[in-house]
Amino acid sequence: MASRLLLTYFFAITPTLVVSQQCELQFDGRVPSNFAAATFNSENGIFDPNNVFGQGFRRAELIIASNDGTDASTTGVKTLHFSVMKDANRPLNLTHEYQLVFLESNDFSTNQFVLKTGTILGANTVDPDTLQLFGNVDANPAQTLFSAPFAEDVFHNFAVTLDFDTLTTQVFYSQGADPLIAQTEALANDVSGQGQFHFGVLKKGLDGGDDIVKDGEQEPGIDEGVIFGGIFEEDSFAGCISLSA
Repeated sequence: MASRLLLTYFFAITPTLVVSQQCELQFDGRVPSNFAAATFNSENGIFDPNNVFGQGFRRAELIIASNDGTDASTTGVKTLHFSVMKDANRPLNLTHEYQLVFLESNDFSTNQFVLKTGTILGANTVDPDTLQLFGNVDANPAQTLFSAPFAEDVFHNFAVTLDFDTLTTQVFYSQGADPLIAQTEALANDVSGQGQFHFGVLKKGLDGGDDIVKDGEQEPGIDEGVIFGGIFEEDSFAGCISLSA
């Protein structure tokens, strides 16, 4: 069987709650119900169809079409929304580290925040079956903004408010159809440098040494995946933050 990482996009309509999405949108990655998987491979106005193949990492990711690295999605105060769920048919190998959502700076020098699961390289991971949201990866020591068990059969919903002026990050979280609840205050975190938001599965190799991008052991025959939904970003300059999609 060929090795593959699978990014599945959830096409169901999210229930509208009392505090439904009503802020001005910066971008909307919620695809329509008639959006076929093959549509991701061509110009579609939602996600960028281009891709880059590399060595070392195994990765399957989506980037919003309008997010070119210097656009308005990384200026002012914005709230990024996304939901992730385990794919029961394509389990991850949690001896590896996985990046599921991250902002990569426009000069490719850092990630200003990153959602990870699995065994984090260079860290003492107590339970690899955990979702861990980290701040800027250049911070020393590493800053864990929020963590939660990666429970099965339920969507894990996140809203991350990024203040690109005061350089802070605030985390909201819920499960299933529950409204989002603030998990932190606005925490100091260097989100400067603009860049692009990545949504998908980036699997790091084992024993990669000093160059984990190009080196590292990856087992053959992988068939792994994560389910995504509810991707959008809203303008929170006036304090508007939606607590449900």
